Amino acid sequence: MTKRKHLASGAALLGASALVLAGCASDSGSETDGGDSGESSGADRAIELAVFNGWDEGIAASYLWEAILTDAGYEVELTYADVAPVYAGLAGGDFDLVLDTWLPQTHADYMEEYGDDLVDLGAWNEDAALTVAVNEDAPIDSLEELAANADAFNNQIVGIEPGSGLMGAMRDAVVPGYGLEDMNLIESSTPAMLAELQSATDAGENVVVTLWTPHWAYNAFPIKNLEDPQGTLGDAEGIHTVTATTFAEDFPEVNEWLETWAMDSELLYSLEDAMFNQYDGDDYGPVVEQWISENQEWVDSLTS
Repeated sequence: MTKRKHLASGAALLGASALVLAGCASDSGSETDGGDSGESSGADRAIELAVFNGWDEGIAASYLWEAILTDAGYEVELTYADVAPVYAGLAGGDFDLVLDTWLPQTHADYMEEYGDDLVDLGAWNEDAALTVAVNEDAPIDSLEELAANADAFNNQIVGIEPGSGLMGAMRDAVVPGYGLEDMNLIESSTPAMLAELQSATDAGENVVVTLWTPHWAYNAFPIKNLEDPQGTLGDAEGIHTVTATTFAEDFPEVNEWLETWAMDSELLYSLEDAMFNQYDGDDYGPVVEQWISENQEWVDSLTS
C-alpha cells in the first residue's frame, strides 16, 4: 500500500493524529519481502518517506523511488511537510528518510541541529545551486545592477516558502550584500512563484524570482540567472539522501540501493518536465510509470 500524507507548516512536527491522508494506491500485500533478492526488509512496517513542500526535484525523486520500492515489494508512505518539521521528524523517528537535503550550505543548519540523529547517505546529484532569475530579455545581467533598476521589476522579488534555505540566503546575504533593502522580498510559495513567473513571461513583462537548479522552469520559460559576483548564494551543492539512524538496520537493502544511487541533471530534468510541465494534475503515479518505461534500463540498474 502506498499512502500520501500532507503535514501543515509549523515549527514542530505534529503527532500522527495531525497527518492528513491524501490518497491511497492499490495494496501490494501485508508483508514486504525486499524484492527479488529475497532479503527481509528488517521491519514489518511501511517506509516513511518525507517530501519537502514545493521542492520539485525532491518530489520527482520521491515519486520515482516510491514506484521502484513498491515494485520491489515494499510499502511506502509519502508525507509532504515543510523543511523544519521534516528534520525534526527524522530525528524523532516519525520519518525514515528525505531525498532532498542540499549540502554543504542550504540545509547545513538543520544537519548541525539534528546531525547526531541523522545519517547522510551522500549526494545523488552534484549540480544543485541557488539562483535569482529574471526574464531572458531583462535589462540587467547581474545582481549588482538590480537595486538601480528596481523600478523595472515593480520593486519586488518574488520568493518561495519563508522557511526555505533559499529565502534565508536572500534575507541574510543577497539583500544586504547588493543593497536591495528597498525592494519587497515577497515570501510566498514555489507554486505561487512559478505562477508569477509564467504570467510575467507570457505577458512580456520583467520579473525577478528566487529559483534553483535543477528545475524544470529553465526548460519551460525564457529566463536567465543574474550573476552573483559576491557569491552570496554560495557555490553549487549536492542533493543528498538523509535517513534516520535506524533506517539501515530496518531496511538494509533499500539503504544499500540509495547509497549507490546517482542521477544526472539531464535525467532529472526529463522526469520533472514530464511531471510538472507536460502534465496538469497531481496523480503523478501513471506519469512516473510511463517515464520509467522510457528509461527502464537505467531504473533497473538502481536495484541490480
